[in-house]
Amino acid sequence: MQRVRQLWGRFLGARSAAVRPPTRLIVGLGNPGPKYAQTRHNIGFRIVEALARRHHGEWRRDRGLNSRISHVELDGERCALVEPQTFMNHSGRAVRAALERWPQLDPATDLLVVYDDLDLPPGRIRLRPSGGAGGHRGIQDILQELDSRQIPRLRFGVGHPGSSREVLDWVLSSFDVEEESSCLPDALERAIGAIELTIREGLTPAMGQFNSIT
Repeated sequence: MQRVRQLWGRFLGARSAAVRPPTRLIVGLGNPGPKYAQTRHNIGFRIVEALARRHHGEWRRDRGLNSRISHVELDGERCALVEPQTFMNHSGRAVRAALERWPQLDPATDLLVVYDDLDLPPGRIRLRPSGGAGGHRGIQDILQELDSRQIPRLRFGVGHPGSSREVLDWVLSSFDVEEESSCLPDALERAIGAIELTIREGLTPAMGQFNSIT
Protein backbone atom coordinates (compact mmCIF):
# COMPACT_ATOMS: atom_id res chain seq x y z
CA MET A 1 0.00 0.00 0.00
CA GLN A 2 2.85 2.39 0.82
CA ARG A 3 4.35 1.74 -2.63
CA VAL A 4 1.01 2.52 -4.29
CA ARG A 5 0.80 5.80 -2.39
CA GLN A 6 4.32 6.75 -3.46
CA LEU A 7 3.56 6.04 -7.12
CA TRP A 8 0.30 7.98 -6.88
CA GLY A 9 2.14 10.93 -5.36
CA ARG A 10 4.67 10.87 -8.21
CA PHE A 11 1.85 10.72 -10.75
CA LEU A 12 0.16 13.75 -9.18
CA GLY A 13 3.46 15.58 -9.12
CA ALA A 14 4.11 14.85 -12.80
CA ARG A 15 0.59 15.92 -13.73
CA SER A 16 1.01 19.16 -11.78
CA ALA A 17 4.38 19.86 -13.39
CA ALA A 18 2.78 19.56 -16.85
CA VAL A 19 0.62 22.58 -16.06
CA ARG A 20 2.11 26.06 -16.57
CA PRO A 21 4.64 26.34 -13.74
CA PRO A 22 4.30 29.07 -11.12
CA THR A 23 6.43 32.19 -11.15
CA ARG A 24 5.95 32.78 -7.41
CA LEU A 25 5.70 30.53 -4.38
CA ILE A 26 3.73 31.75 -1.34
CA VAL A 27 3.95 29.44 1.66
CA GLY A 28 1.71 29.77 4.69
CA LEU A 29 2.89 27.95 7.80
CA GLY A 30 0.73 26.05 10.26
CA ASN A 31 -0.25 22.62 11.52
CA PRO A 32 -2.66 20.36 9.61
CA GLY A 33 -6.06 19.31 10.87
CA PRO A 34 -9.15 20.95 12.40
CA LYS A 35 -7.65 20.78 15.89
CA TYR A 36 -5.21 23.54 14.98
CA ALA A 37 -7.19 25.48 12.38
CA GLN A 38 -8.05 28.50 14.52
CA THR A 39 -4.88 28.64 16.61
CA ARG A 40 -2.44 31.56 16.61
CA HIS A 41 0.23 29.27 15.16
CA ASN A 42 -1.95 28.70 12.07
CA ILE A 43 -2.35 32.31 11.02
CA GLY A 44 -0.10 31.60 8.02
CA PHE A 45 -2.63 29.06 6.78
CA ARG A 46 -5.49 31.48 7.36
CA ILE A 47 -3.79 34.22 5.35
CA VAL A 48 -3.07 32.13 2.26
CA GLU A 49 -6.57 30.64 2.44
CA ALA A 50 -8.07 34.13 2.48
CA LEU A 51 -5.84 35.07 -0.46
CA ALA A 52 -7.03 32.00 -2.38
CA ARG A 53 -10.68 32.88 -1.71
CA ARG A 54 -10.20 36.40 -3.01
CA HIS A 55 -8.66 35.15 -6.24
CA HIS A 56 -10.91 32.08 -6.69
CA GLY A 57 -8.24 29.50 -6.04
CA GLU A 58 -9.17 25.88 -5.36
CA TRP A 59 -7.23 23.75 -2.91
CA ARG A 60 -6.11 20.17 -3.49
CA ARG A 61 -3.79 17.76 -1.73
CA ASP A 62 -0.44 17.30 -3.46
CA ARG A 63 1.11 14.15 -2.02
CA GLY A 64 4.35 14.72 -3.91
CA LEU A 65 4.87 17.92 -1.94
CA ASN A 66 3.13 16.69 1.23
CA SER A 67 1.12 19.90 1.06
CA ARG A 68 -2.19 21.45 0.17
CA ILE A 69 -1.77 23.67 -2.87
CA SER A 70 -3.78 26.26 -4.78
CA HIS A 71 -2.83 28.17 -7.92
CA VAL A 72 -3.97 31.77 -8.40
CA GLU A 73 -3.17 34.60 -10.79
CA LEU A 74 -1.94 37.84 -9.20
CA ASP A 75 -1.21 40.67 -11.63
CA GLY A 76 -0.16 38.27 -14.36
CA GLU A 77 1.97 36.15 -12.02
CA ARG A 78 1.01 32.52 -11.55
CA CYS A 79 1.35 31.96 -7.82
CA ALA A 80 1.44 28.61 -6.07
CA LEU A 81 -0.05 28.91 -2.59
CA VAL A 82 1.28 26.13 -0.38
CA GLU A 83 0.27 24.82 3.04
CA PRO A 84 2.78 22.19 4.21
CA GLN A 85 1.10 19.21 5.87
CA THR A 86 4.30 18.15 7.62
CA PHE A 87 3.48 19.90 10.91
CA MET A 88 5.17 23.18 11.67
CA ASN A 89 8.59 21.97 12.78
CA HIS A 90 9.21 20.16 9.46
CA SER A 91 7.92 22.84 7.09
CA GLY A 92 11.25 23.02 5.30
CA ARG A 93 10.80 19.59 3.73
CA ALA A 94 7.71 20.72 1.83
CA VAL A 95 9.29 24.01 0.76
CA ARG A 96 12.42 22.27 -0.50
CA ALA A 97 10.27 19.75 -2.40
CA ALA A 98 8.36 22.60 -4.09
CA LEU A 99 11.58 24.33 -5.12
CA GLU A 100 12.93 21.05 -6.48
CA ARG A 101 9.77 20.58 -8.53
CA TRP A 102 9.99 24.14 -9.87
CA PRO A 103 13.75 24.80 -10.09
CA GLN A 104 13.21 28.01 -12.05
CA LEU A 105 12.12 29.67 -8.79
CA ASP A 106 14.77 31.56 -6.85
CA PRO A 107 13.93 31.43 -3.12
CA ALA A 108 15.61 34.81 -2.56
CA THR A 109 13.21 36.57 -4.94
CA ASP A 110 10.31 34.25 -5.82
CA LEU A 111 9.44 32.78 -2.41
CA LEU A 112 7.40 34.43 0.35
CA VAL A 113 6.84 32.65 3.67
CA VAL A 114 3.92 33.76 5.85
CA TYR A 115 3.90 32.89 9.55
CA ASP A 116 3.04 33.95 13.09
CA ASP A 117 5.29 36.11 15.26
CA LEU A 118 5.21 36.30 19.06
CA ASP A 119 7.20 39.53 19.20
CA LEU A 120 4.63 41.57 17.29
CA PRO A 121 1.31 42.75 18.74
CA PRO A 122 -1.75 40.92 17.41
CA GLY A 123 -2.46 41.93 13.83
CA ARG A 124 0.80 43.83 13.21
CA ILE A 125 2.65 42.70 10.09
CA ARG A 126 6.30 42.96 9.09
CA LEU A 127 7.82 42.17 5.72
CA ARG A 128 11.52 41.37 5.48
CA PRO A 129 13.76 40.09 2.67
CA SER A 130 15.93 37.95 4.95
CA GLY A 131 16.92 37.23 8.54
CA GLY A 132 17.08 34.57 11.19
CA ALA A 133 14.35 32.43 12.67
CA GLY A 134 13.73 34.46 15.82
CA GLY A 135 12.88 31.25 17.67
CA HIS A 136 10.18 30.19 15.19
CA ARG A 137 10.73 26.52 14.43
CA GLY A 138 8.84 26.51 11.15
CA ILE A 139 10.92 29.20 9.49
CA GLN A 140 14.02 27.78 11.19
CA ASP A 141 13.46 24.46 9.44
CA ILE A 142 13.03 26.25 6.11
CA LEU A 143 16.29 28.18 6.57
CA GLN A 144 18.09 24.95 7.43
CA GLU A 145 16.63 22.95 4.55
CA LEU A 146 17.46 25.69 2.03
CA ASP A 147 20.76 26.55 3.71
CA SER A 148 20.04 30.26 3.38
CA ARG A 149 18.82 33.22 5.44
CA GLN A 150 17.85 35.08 2.24
CA ILE A 151 14.22 34.04 2.46
CA PRO A 152 11.58 36.78 2.11
CA ARG A 153 8.91 36.56 4.77
CA LEU A 154 5.75 38.15 6.13
CA ARG A 155 5.45 37.92 9.90
CA PHE A 156 2.01 38.37 11.43
CA GLY A 157 1.82 39.36 15.08
CA VAL A 158 0.00 37.06 17.48
CA GLY A 159 1.15 38.71 20.70
CA HIS A 160 3.13 37.24 23.58
CA PRO A 161 1.76 35.62 26.75
CA GLY A 162 4.36 37.40 28.88
CA SER A 163 6.23 34.31 30.02
CA SER A 164 8.40 31.96 27.99
CA ARG A 165 6.90 29.03 29.90
CA GLU A 166 3.49 29.85 28.46
CA VAL A 167 4.54 30.24 24.83
CA LEU A 168 3.62 26.73 23.63
CA ASP A 169 0.13 26.86 25.09
CA TRP A 170 -0.25 30.40 23.75
CA VAL A 171 0.53 29.66 20.10
CA LEU A 172 -1.67 26.56 20.20
CA SER A 173 -4.60 28.55 21.58
CA SER A 174 -7.19 30.47 19.58
CA PHE A 175 -7.43 34.22 19.31
CA ASP A 176 -9.90 35.58 21.82
CA VAL A 177 -13.33 36.82 20.80
CA GLU A 178 -12.34 40.49 20.86
CA GLU A 179 -9.28 39.88 18.68
CA GLU A 180 -11.32 37.88 16.18
CA SER A 181 -13.96 40.61 15.90
CA SER A 182 -12.02 43.86 16.24
CA CYS A 183 -8.44 43.13 15.18
CA LEU A 184 -8.14 40.18 12.84
CA PRO A 185 -10.51 41.14 9.99
CA ASP A 186 -8.61 44.35 9.16
CA ALA A 187 -5.25 42.72 9.86
CA LEU A 188 -5.96 39.84 7.49
CA GLU A 189 -6.94 42.34 4.81
CA ARG A 190 -3.64 44.17 5.34
CA ALA A 191 -1.71 40.94 5.08
CA ILE A 192 -3.42 40.07 1.81
CA GLY A 193 -2.79 43.59 0.51
CA ALA A 194 0.87 43.32 1.47
CA ILE A 195 1.25 40.05 -0.45
CA GLU A 196 -0.54 41.47 -3.48
CA LEU A 197 1.67 44.58 -3.50
CA THR A 198 4.78 42.44 -3.09
CA ILE A 199 3.81 40.45 -6.17
CA ARG A 200 2.80 43.55 -8.13
CA GLU A 201 5.61 46.00 -7.29
CA GLY A 202 8.17 44.15 -5.20
CA LEU A 203 9.07 43.67 -1.57
CA THR A 204 10.62 47.10 -0.96
CA PRO A 205 7.49 49.13 -1.85
CA ALA A 206 5.35 46.73 0.18
CA MET A 207 7.65 47.11 3.19
CA GLY A 208 7.43 50.88 2.90
CA GLN A 209 3.65 50.85 2.83
CA PHE A 210 2.78 48.13 5.34
CA ASN A 211 5.59 47.89 7.89
CA SER A 212 4.75 51.28 9.35
CA ILE A 213 1.08 50.50 9.96
CA THR A 214 0.37 49.92 13.64
